[in-house]
Amino acid sequence: MKIENEQNTVAKSKKALLLTITGLAIVMGLAGCQKEGPAETAGKKLDRSIENAEKKIEKTAEQAEKKLDDAKKSISDKSETTDQYIDDSVITMHVKKALLSDSLLKAFQIKVTTENGLVHLSGTLDSQQSIDKAIEVATNQEHVRSVQNDLILDVNASSKE
Repeated sequence: MKIENEQNTVAKSKKALLLTITGLAIVMGLAGCQKEGPAETAGKKLDRSIENAEKKIEKTAEQAEKKLDDAKKSISDKSETTDQYIDDSVITMHVKKALLSDSLLKAFQIKVTTENGLVHLSGTLDSQQSIDKAIEVATNQEHVRSVQNDLILDVNASSKE
């Protein structure tokens, strides 16, 4: 029985020693967690680098989006300018065709230009009636907003110009 008690005491002492060693290991482990080592420092630096990279990517994406919007606007503006040029060309063509179709005016060289729907007529005609008729013909064409008359009256002008 005495041996049995001694064995129990030794076993209890071993358990106590084991618990004490385990407790010390836990305490040291926790103390080590509080102190940053190279791995923790590197981890924090990596986290900051990732945040900075994300900010730069976001900023670059915003700049790219702005440039894309600017490019779209530029293309749209150029498209509108091209559309206006085509419209003006069509107006000029219709006015010239109408002037050449008129028996009173077809013998004269009347220069026609159009900008933003404003038709500009220039040249020399032999009568005020011819000038009035040219203005009337141009004004009556589709999409003509107004007519600028720079036609000159020359009573010596012949229809052979």
